[in-house]
Amino acid sequence: MLNFRNTNILFSVGLIALIGCNFFYKIPFYIYPALLFIYSLVLFYGCYFVHSNFFLPVICSAATAKKEMALSFDDGPAVAYTPEILTILREEKVKAAFFCIGSRIAGNEKIFRQIHEEGHVIGNHSYSHHFWFDMFSSKKMLADLKMMEDVMEKTTGLQPRLFRPPYGVTNPNLRKAIIKGRYTPIGWSVRSLDTVIEDEQKLLKKINDSIKPGAVTLFHDTSKTTLAILPLFLRQVKESGYEIVRLDKMLNLQPYA
Repeated sequence: MLNFRNTNILFSVGLIALIGCNFFYKIPFYIYPALLFIYSLVLFYGCYFVHSNFFLPVICSAATAKKEMALSFDDGPAVAYTPEILTILREEKVKAAFFCIGSRIAGNEKIFRQIHEEGHVIGNHSYSHHFWFDMFSSKKMLADLKMMEDVMEKTTGLQPRLFRPPYGVTNPNLRKAIIKGRYTPIGWSVRSLDTVIEDEQKLLKKINDSIKPGAVTLFHDTSKTTLAILPLFLRQVKESGYEIVRLDKMLNLQPYA
């Protein structure tokens, strides 16, 4: 199984073997930087592909044959377009998961409480969602997650246990923070790319083609394109015989402490 520990063992053994062979055979110098380059590529894969489970297990879908899926939204709460998305979900009788940024709660407390009051589950998406979050120490990462947790508890009385890494990036420091904070890391199996794709039909086709039993779809409640296609997407999912189940229920997880 490809993970951080096994990769380090494999490349360490490979490096020792090369050094040993160098006493008997002349090993070209470029072999060493080539080995380092390959190692770096493997680490890059582990960091930037949340489903790889390279540093720690991240739940990205449900192991089920049932035609059911879960809907999740990142980066809110936001004046545009969280309230409109909540209205659509209410009209379609759909419950979703919202992974919220703590710094965006201030000034949007009413919207934030509405998410919970309307039956959706709320997860931790960090307080800052800082561009360099991945470079933080584990102590600083944990402090950031606790800040979001504190603001959420103050606003709703709830302490989130579900956590989605900013940008979907994992690394050894985040692993330590997650374990120490006793969070459950959540990824996705269908990434809509709705912050990049502006063509509504292209976005709709991409997500429709990716739906499978147990899928977890990632949208952003800050995306105008998602707002535009969401009603049609929900209806098409239902017409295909799928049931949209709240993420924590589909994954059988405890969402709050």
